[in-house]
Amino acid sequence: MLNQGAVMIFTGVCGALVVMAVAYYAYWTVLLIMGVLAWLKSQFILQLLIGFVFVVSGLIINFTQLLTCVLWPVDKQLYRRINTRLSYSLWSQLVMLLEWWSGTDCTLYTDQATVDKFGTEHVIIILNHNFEVDFLCGWTMCERYGVLGSSKVLAKHELLKVPLIGWTWYFLEIVFCKRRWEEDRETVFSGLNRLRDYPECMWFLLYCEGTRFTEKKHQISMEVAESKGLPKLKRFSVEEIPDDEKECADWLHKLYQEKDALQEHYEKEGTYPGPTIIPKRRVWTLLNFLFWATLLLSPLISFAWDVFVSGSPLLIIGFMIFLIFVTEVKKTGSSYGNVEAKKQN
Repeated sequence: MLNQGAVMIFTGVCGALVVMAVAYYAYWTVLLIMGVLAWLKSQFILQLLIGFVFVVSGLIINFTQLLTCVLWPVDKQLYRRINTRLSYSLWSQLVMLLEWWSGTDCTLYTDQATVDKFGTEHVIIILNHNFEVDFLCGWTMCERYGVLGSSKVLAKHELLKVPLIGWTWYFLEIVFCKRRWEEDRETVFSGLNRLRDYPECMWFLLYCEGTRFTEKKHQISMEVAESKGLPKLKRFSVEEIPDDEKECADWLHKLYQEKDALQEHYEKEGTYPGPTIIPKRRVWTLLNFLFWATLLLSPLISFAWDVFVSGSPLLIIGFMIFLIFVTEVKKTGSSYGNVEAKKQN
């Protein structure tokens, strides 16, 4: 009996040691993998290749969109459905960087009843525009509810000249404005009316500017911030929004007072009041990028290998300049809002 008990104790100790050893090695293996991934992400050549995939795939998509223009007079809705999927193939690459590359997640502060309507109706989303990546967070939510390809914005007219982004938006019937209301009134109204019969559920992302600070507005904001339970995201039916232009403007200003109050609450407390929902990320953005990466990088890597094997310094330097030149295309943008541009104007 004593020997049997000793054997059982010995077996149990050995089993525990094995489990501890496996857990120990698994822990350090995970840390090693995470370290390798972090190192890879910091490598310029990998970032260059990702930029190459985005730019070249974008040019291919833009050319395909140009070819679909022949469908417009024949079947407008078919044209729209095709371009919705083409734009998804481009925009989802940027969403992939946020979701899978950086590991960023987005949280909704709202109730389940509101979330249940996402992706089932046309919606105007009124957002704050505090940071340069705000649009990417908005696109992430569009992707998770299946409306990324059909999402719309009210964009600056200068962006129409930007390769890839501006060109894709043109084929998507994005509404462009020059920020001169006398000229924009007719353009915006006609553009929105044209989208009323869009065949798929559409989110129109509207980045209005926040209200300017005054003591009165600040006091109102503090009162709103103190009322716990007010969700970050609120749904308004069209019937709740005034038809009169002045009343609608007042309604929008009041809405932004509430939004500014919630922003101040977040800065103080580190969270927004109300229930939270984190929608699951979908694998389609990653699969789409892997498709384009396989299609475009396979011949590129084969060509690069031939260049480096040749040993010609001129060919090697020329190849690197080509990669950098291609990826620089996506950095082209308007100078709207820059200090120097304002001085020139």
